[in-house]
Amino acid sequence: MASVFFSLTGESCYTPSEAKKLTERINAAGSLQIASISGHWAYHVNLKPGTAPNDVIDRLEQLLPLPKTPDSAGAATEAAAPGLRQTYAIAPRNISPWSSKATSIAAVCGMGAQVERMERSRAVTIEFAEAYAGSADDLPFRDLIHDRMTEALTAGSEPDLARMFAQEARRPLETIDIFGQPGTDPVNVLRAYNEAKGLALDEDEMAYLVAEFKALGRSPNDVELFSFAQVNSEHCRHKQFNARWTIDGIEKPKSLFQMIRNTHERNSQFTVSAYSDNAAVFHAEPAQFWAPDYSTRVWRLTKEEQPSCFLAKVETHNHPTAISAFQGAATGAGGEIRDEGAVGRGSTPKAGLCGFWVSDLSIPELPTPWDVDIGKPGHYTSSLDIMLDAPIGSARYNNEFGRPCLAGVFRTLLSNDGEETVKNAYRGFHKPILIAGGLGTVRPGHALKNPRDVQNGAHVIVLGGPAMLIGLGGGAASSNANAGSAASAALDFDSVQRGNPEIERRAQMVINTCVALGDENPIAMIHDVGAGGLSNALPELVNDAGFGGKFELRQVESADNSMSPLQIWCNEAQERYVLLVNPEGYNRFMSICSRERCGFSDVGTVVARDSNGQSKLIVTDRDDTTAPNPIDLPMATLFPKNRRLERVVASRKPTLAVFDPLASIWEGYAKGMDDRALLAETIRRVLLVPSVGSKSFLITIGDRTVGGLVARDQMVGPWQTPVADVAVTAGGFNVDGRVRSGEAMAMGEKPTLALISPAASARMAVVESLMNLGAADLRDGLQRVKLSANWMAAVNHPGEGAALYEAVHAIGEELCPRLGLEIPVGKDSTSMKTSWTDGNDEVKTVTAPVSVVISAFSVVSDITKTWTPQLRRPEEVGDTVLMYVDLARGHQALGGSALAQSLGRVGHEAPDLRDDLTKNDNIIADYFDALRQLHESGVVLAYHDRSDGGLLTTLVEMMFAGRCGVDVMLDDIARSGKLEDVIPALFNEELGAVFQIRKGDEMLFKSGFSTCGPPAGLIRKFGVVKTRSRQSLTVRYGNDTLVQLDRSELQQWWSKTSHAMQRLRDNQACADAEFATLSDDTDPGISYRLTYKPADTLSPLTAPISRLLGKTPRVAILREQGVNGYAEMAFAFRAAGFDAVDVHMTDILEGRSLADFVGLAACGGFSYGDVPAAGMGWAASVLMHKENARREFEAFFQRPDTFTLGVCNGCQMLSRLQELIPGTDHWPTFVENASEQFEARVSMVTIAEDESRTGGVLPSVFLHGMAGSSLPVVVSHGEGRALFSSPHAQEAIEKRGLAPIRYVDNRLNVTEAYPYNPNGSPGGVAGVRSLDGRVLAMMPHPERTIVAGVGSYLPAGSVEEWGNFGPWVRLFRSARKWVG
Repeated sequence: MASVFFSLTGESCYTPSEAKKLTERINAAGSLQIASISGHWAYHVNLKPGTAPNDVIDRLEQLLPLPKTPDSAGAATEAAAPGLRQTYAIAPRNISPWSSKATSIAAVCGMGAQVERMERSRAVTIEFAEAYAGSADDLPFRDLIHDRMTEALTAGSEPDLARMFAQEARRPLETIDIFGQPGTDPVNVLRAYNEAKGLALDEDEMAYLVAEFKALGRSPNDVELFSFAQVNSEHCRHKQFNARWTIDGIEKPKSLFQMIRNTHERNSQFTVSAYSDNAAVFHAEPAQFWAPDYSTRVWRLTKEEQPSCFLAKVETHNHPTAISAFQGAATGAGGEIRDEGAVGRGSTPKAGLCGFWVSDLSIPELPTPWDVDIGKPGHYTSSLDIMLDAPIGSARYNNEFGRPCLAGVFRTLLSNDGEETVKNAYRGFHKPILIAGGLGTVRPGHALKNPRDVQNGAHVIVLGGPAMLIGLGGGAASSNANAGSAASAALDFDSVQRGNPEIERRAQMVINTCVALGDENPIAMIHDVGAGGLSNALPELVNDAGFGGKFELRQVESADNSMSPLQIWCNEAQERYVLLVNPEGYNRFMSICSRERCGFSDVGTVVARDSNGQSKLIVTDRDDTTAPNPIDLPMATLFPKNRRLERVVASRKPTLAVFDPLASIWEGYAKGMDDRALLAETIRRVLLVPSVGSKSFLITIGDRTVGGLVARDQMVGPWQTPVADVAVTAGGFNVDGRVRSGEAMAMGEKPTLALISPAASARMAVVESLMNLGAADLRDGLQRVKLSANWMAAVNHPGEGAALYEAVHAIGEELCPRLGLEIPVGKDSTSMKTSWTDGNDEVKTVTAPVSVVISAFSVVSDITKTWTPQLRRPEEVGDTVLMYVDLARGHQALGGSALAQSLGRVGHEAPDLRDDLTKNDNIIADYFDALRQLHESGVVLAYHDRSDGGLLTTLVEMMFAGRCGVDVMLDDIARSGKLEDVIPALFNEELGAVFQIRKGDEMLFKSGFSTCGPPAGLIRKFGVVKTRSRQSLTVRYGNDTLVQLDRSELQQWWSKTSHAMQRLRDNQACADAEFATLSDDTDPGISYRLTYKPADTLSPLTAPISRLLGKTPRVAILREQGVNGYAEMAFAFRAAGFDAVDVHMTDILEGRSLADFVGLAACGGFSYGDVPAAGMGWAASVLMHKENARREFEAFFQRPDTFTLGVCNGCQMLSRLQELIPGTDHWPTFVENASEQFEARVSMVTIAEDESRTGGVLPSVFLHGMAGSSLPVVVSHGEGRALFSSPHAQEAIEKRGLAPIRYVDNRLNVTEAYPYNPNGSPGGVAGVRSLDGRVLAMMPHPERTIVAGVGSYLPAGSVEEWGNFGPWVRLFRSARKWVG
């Protein structure tokens, strides 16, 4: 029976702001001009045989966001002359994440028997300035309106639905007949196949395979060759790092990896596992574990603190980001998150970091003198588009999964300085670096993969999403040394991946539930599925367990039944894990998966080794009688031993001209300027360099608070300035709410220095990460610090292999052993070169410098003692001084600096670690001994290390964070007051730091250094902090004022790059409004104005629920698939005296009653990935299940003895259940933010007076004693703007006081102004309540700052004053007071 398709027209796919920006970009891009662009979503439904559209259309119209009015779909209606108006359909090439989520919602809402699949497309209408007669394929700006790697653009308003939903014939297995061609060398046949399919096999590997299959007496098939290629790719097996190296004719004694392992061999204390798992594991401080009891579902803390571990991993995803920036970055984040969840027998991601390195941005609105635009390969993404799309991809994945991203790096580079002898040869990042990393937790009993935990016959499970025809050959493609060439374009296309974080969240919930079972954890071993797909993951899993394996291909859940054995086995569909589950735990495991609605496939079993100790890999295909065994190979064939690459390379020193900064400045822009004007202009230009300037546009898009344990994120102080050095998390929840210990992480990198000295670059990267980490109160100084090293290089480029070896040797054999540091985890990417032929038939190359990115991790003693760069004003702390600690011993090299970059130069001398090894110096170890004492003494008010932009940038960033003035003297720092001496002093990026201390603490500060720190001569008092009324930077030498600039002007220059990017990406009016706030010197910043004492406990009122007397009242912590804010919500209610009970929507749909709960809390997150709109699918799953869910919720809401709290996604869901909730008739729904972007901020809100309402409006259950308070609260949402059905509805809400929580500006005025109101809600509405006060729905997150010491900004002394919990605990205690 033929399939039936039909479509529904959705709302506009462009806001007016988006359409305007896109029109401008199109017209700026070329000669074909347009008048306008518009479009709408189209929803396509593939029905199962025997189903008619009328069977489901009513329910789908309730489920999908369809136009409210006929013209709201954005379609043009007026007639146009032929060719002036064209409509194009833009549809996914493969099954999109939206399709997976929407189809899942339809099934949950009772349409699983009728709907086969749902998909959406865009119908885009373009009004051309002049008639266009060309085809869709020839449309010049097609790449500006669609992503050609993931989308197809065709003429017409609708894609070919038959093709979109087609189930093609199953593709067969292919045998590569290498022995069946007489007179032909089998290696030549294999070589041709290798080149055609991009397998990246080297000559030795091809000869090896020919010999192996000759011994087996047959030719290989495509599955076997792809499997071998993926398993043994550079990406998976790190051949360069395990190779034997001969440099300049001298054979080196160690491989790169051996030098890195040397750090572990020399200092493995506190390390549980290194190099043997998906992440490294370390001992942490004792902690209590917080999880629901499996049998009762009640959230419990372990009775006492237990030993605990934390883990660290940092990955790269460079190649995919180059060809499809959003999906490359998204799946990079997702893959690293899976690494953190797949340690030992199961683990949990906790906090992330990220980084982006690209070539020059060439921002149209912000041209800079150093920008170089040399073009790019046709199928690569430009640096500008990478930075517009990749950060969103990374952030959205982290946000939707539910992991805060707390640290990062952003750098640009494109230069031919030193490369002038080779035409069109540049150094830079056309092949970008995309870093995704973080830390997680694992219980000690689950931390190791132990083959003894695995029984013969254990089930082999694929957990997560289905196989899809995406990401084929990614492991080999990313290892391609000819990246960017035309020959690689088709292979790059095939290797594109797609992310679905909502599925990964479901899989992680399965892992979390298993882990919470402790010794009864059914997972015996786990791996993530990454490069190479199952072809790499399953053999690696069973091999690590000491077994072979037998797998059935058709047991693998597949979204496309036409896939060939090769495609099923080797595709890189994301969000999958492979596990071994012993038979006794199998039924429990299935039950857990069912509750979480997480797909899994039981694909086979482990098979014991034979009598000779050999194991086999057997993959069967029960549907193919002619080729029933696509793979039947010894495991030894797939994992050949003792095969090492031989690398013979020569070193090459670049010819770099001597860098005279003043001469370069005079040549560039200084003519006609006096010294003060010249210095001021130099400062402005340095602040424009992306690595120096504000990274706000990369930060506010990412959730930084989910989980409720973030003590230090990137934003600092009352003005939330993005200048933090370090990220800090609390170790966990505990019974009294006061958590002191935790974890810290920070990053370091200096790739520009590698163009001068690879060794200096590596050393400086390590020490920069330590200088940043030192802001935290590290346990035992450097002893507990662990490093991750990510290595990027183009090893086949002349001199770069030797440069990489030099860099690894510098820290693996020298620096890290001397500091007692270990590098137990890392990643390499050794094909960082891009080459292409441009339109003039000229070959161009862009080669990345050797780039080592260091991520440092450590245990923290006290999370409340973290230093920040926020200068404290004299009005607050009295007179203070600035102390400068110069760890460079007076050296002021400018090579690789932001100053050099702003002048289009590299420089000739690199900053470096300036130890005198002849005197056994160890200045960094000494420095950290001093920092430990300073943390204990409490004398430091502010701290910031010297890095990009030099001492000048250090000072102004501290000034920005404190909104004060700074007056500094350079007499002890610069050799003279002349510009040739002042410029190196201000802009060198040598090692050093600035401390703010009270004037009377100078001796105490110096005493911290005198006993163990660097020499006293390196410590200088050089400045003072001025009051709020004197917000300017003044730099003096002797009696001369060298420069004086206002804080507001400097901060706007520092923010220009971020602002320009924000304008291109988001709503321009919002971007401009935020930029304008920087000039307000009188802005008081966020503050706590409380009408209650957070430490007070509330005595219960007379209990309205007599039947619960004598019992702890129970609150249902409600979640749906994709919800991620459950743990902190449960803890908030536990802290208030409730029993918090884990309730999944599957429990309700299967008959679980809410009758025994007094409260219901709908948590934040991304139910169904915010498809079709935020909270809409979750609400539909209630409303469309009339027999159980709808009836159960309606009965609960009607009971007068209950309360309900909905936060963020829970708020959005409740707003769509108004028909069930009494007293919510005029509630708004919550739609896309006015900024057209996800907003993660700390916003001020005020609690309206509501204690004495009349006319049927009762006091709020949640706000007892809070009326009149104004305080900061976490905001993290993309759809938080309140949309009322009519002006009358808004008036009714306001008149009756049903919007008790409103956004205010920093002067405490209710506001609609961005960014104080983060979403544009009218009247500043942040939350709404029911008439009787029992229901509160709010978009901000009060539950995320319950733990004492947690939060982006806490006033000095507040933790001691507030007690064990933060101020928002009052909201939950108020509910407990009401219950009695």
